[in-house]
Amino acid sequence: MALTLLKGGTVYGPNPMGRQDILLGGGKILKIAPDLDTFSPYGVEIIPAEGLIIFPGLIDSHVHILGGGGEGGYHTRTPEIMLSQITSGGVTTVVGCIGTDGTTRALTSLIAKARGLREEGISCFAYTGSYQIPVRTLTGSVTDDLIVVDLVIGCGEVAISDHRSSQPTFEEFARTAADTRLGGILSGKAGVVNIHMGDGPAGLEYLRRLVRETEIPAHNLLPTHINRSGTLMADGIAYAKELNGFIDLTTSSDPDFLEPDEIKASTGLRMALDGRVPPEQITFSSDGQGSMPIFGPDRTYQGLGVGRVDSLYREVRDAHLTEGIPLETALLPVTANPARILKLAGKGVIAEGADADLVLVDQDLMIQRVFAGGKTMVENGQVKVWGTFEPHSSKP
Repeated sequence: MALTLLKGGTVYGPNPMGRQDILLGGGKILKIAPDLDTFSPYGVEIIPAEGLIIFPGLIDSHVHILGGGGEGGYHTRTPEIMLSQITSGGVTTVVGCIGTDGTTRALTSLIAKARGLREEGISCFAYTGSYQIPVRTLTGSVTDDLIVVDLVIGCGEVAISDHRSSQPTFEEFARTAADTRLGGILSGKAGVVNIHMGDGPAGLEYLRRLVRETEIPAHNLLPTHINRSGTLMADGIAYAKELNGFIDLTTSSDPDFLEPDEIKASTGLRMALDGRVPPEQITFSSDGQGSMPIFGPDRTYQGLGVGRVDSLYREVRDAHLTEGIPLETALLPVTANPARILKLAGKGVIAEGADADLVLVDQDLMIQRVFAGGKTMVENGQVKVWGTFEPHSSKP
């Protein structure tokens, strides 16, 4: 078993742990201590980490790994994601989903892509379903998908309050959440419904009704795109406080050209914390490789952008450097929080026995090195491991 020793880094696990040495082997963190022996007779690779900050590999819980879109016609279907687009942003775990197009983006392809990313070196899971209710599944049942498909950890992204949704009734929405929760219980998985929130006037009302009128707890619901507008952001803050619910902020946006009333995720985090939402109830996700359509006031298509996974770390960095949020708090939405909410064992923390998914950054918080399962994916700020069909993959 090859061993790697990181010497003298300042560790956030994500809580501050001070200066530590970290020994990696077999894809796991084997030992953490302030001054570990270099084990020189055993051929340990020693990586100096003095002056660097080390934190867990980031978890992106909403990525269109197959691509997404089509809102502007067939030619606007966005392409599949490539490995380097994920790892270059410090992300080592992704959850793949299908969005608007649940027809040409098939679940069998989603699972195959997830397995492909695993073979290329990162951790990948998936949601069953897409925008539409009734949910399109692999086995004919959301519950069954969770029980028999190892990579499936929940359902989504189910769309509500959006002109592109299937306009489900509350009863249909509740049934989907119930089936997802049951599948999670029986499989030992999270059983979370990832919910696409549009800008409709109903906002989070379905979620409030679900928690108040049924026995389904708020921790089975993860509404995303909460920062798409000031109105929805305020609704999300109120929901989180009233019902102890989770809220997910989307990081893919152009910070220089925000849509009217759109809020940067880093700013949204500050707003939620100032609004007394516990930091443990907030997550970030990128909506990576998903389409970012622009619609006019009459809901007509006007243009399209593409979400980027590397926006996830950009918003963590901005949360700390621009919004003044402590680094350990800014890291929670992309490390320990999604790991706990999605029941991703060994992820989101730096601890003995945890997966060796690590990011090393310099004092300006620029990414220098990324480990996924103990393997170096990014070195000296440059991609070292490329995906199978990436243009650089044939280069030595």
